[in-house]
Amino acid sequence: MSEQRLKIGITQGDPNGIGWEVILKALADPRMTELFTPVIYGSPAAAAFYRNTLRDTEPVALNTVVSAHEARRGKVNLVAAGDAGTPVPGQPTPEAGRAAVEAGRAAARDLKEGLLDAVVTAPIDKETVQSDDFRFTGHTEFFGAEFGGEPMMVMCSDILRVGLVTKHIPVSEISRSITREKIVADLLTLRRSLIEDFGVVEPRIAVMALNPHAGDGGLLGREEEEIIRPAIVEAFSKGVLAFGPFAADGLFAGGGYTRYDGILAMYHDQGLAPFKSLSPDGVNFTAGLTVVRTSPDHGTAFDIAGQDKADAQSMRNALYAAIDIVQRRREWAEWTSNPLPRAEREKSNRDVSVKELPQTEKEA
Repeated sequence: MSEQRLKIGITQGDPNGIGWEVILKALADPRMTELFTPVIYGSPAAAAFYRNTLRDTEPVALNTVVSAHEARRGKVNLVAAGDAGTPVPGQPTPEAGRAAVEAGRAAARDLKEGLLDAVVTAPIDKETVQSDDFRFTGHTEFFGAEFGGEPMMVMCSDILRVGLVTKHIPVSEISRSITREKIVADLLTLRRSLIEDFGVVEPRIAVMALNPHAGDGGLLGREEEEIIRPAIVEAFSKGVLAFGPFAADGLFAGGGYTRYDGILAMYHDQGLAPFKSLSPDGVNFTAGLTVVRTSPDHGTAFDIAGQDKADAQSMRNALYAAIDIVQRRREWAEWTSNPLPRAEREKSNRDVSVKELPQTEKEA
């Protein structure tokens, strides 16, 4: 991992939130720059402001560059982007929202040009980022629009991986947004991600129900019988080891989730509430794209911003996850590229090795 020295972009998020605090705390450990080359996209003024608020954290020296192309190994690099003046910790403002968007767009441009291997995003405020040219409800939707494909939000940790069928939509719209076709497509996406991004040989996926008690045979809702169960059957016929639908409370309270490599939840809070309870320092990963984007699993935390209270563990885990996923994707691409020529080449090498052995060893 350290030999290739991946370049990982890190966006500042909302400069009035805890983004800069968790970034600086995570990168204060000099061993981080031995794992990868950090390239932060954000405001130098905001970086200096928050560096002065951290009492027990070693100051991080920033190497200012124009783009990731100039980033130096062994340094924490900074691409100036998204300046909103002096931060006002804890205050959601249009200026801070605009700064968060500018930093995100700058990182996306360098990622698109191949100057970065992955991007880790600090949290944004979904309300203040809205403008005429930014109408996305989150990073997942933004990166999906920038890089194509159908992005899936996957919350992941060492013990749990939860994908979502619906993401940032009102609860009143969830039922009509869930279709058989959507669930089948998401199961295929989640299976592929579990294999290629997480190294699971053949994942078992538990599918959550939408209604209490999985609908109780239609008494509490028909979605399970008419949409979710048929989708599971169809996905199974396509090679996905999908099971369910399971009532969410029973799946998690009884520990049944431990028997599966991934969980497919029907909506945001259904998946995130148990995930964050079981994995408080988890990671948000955008599956289904050709690029790698991760983030901490928390928000801007305006209530503690600027107070040196933010815990950086989720940011660290997001950085580690980005590195691991990039490496696994490369390994998977190597393993699956031109398998027949590789098999013939390996057979040829074995034949040559046998011919070179002494006669006694061949006979043995």
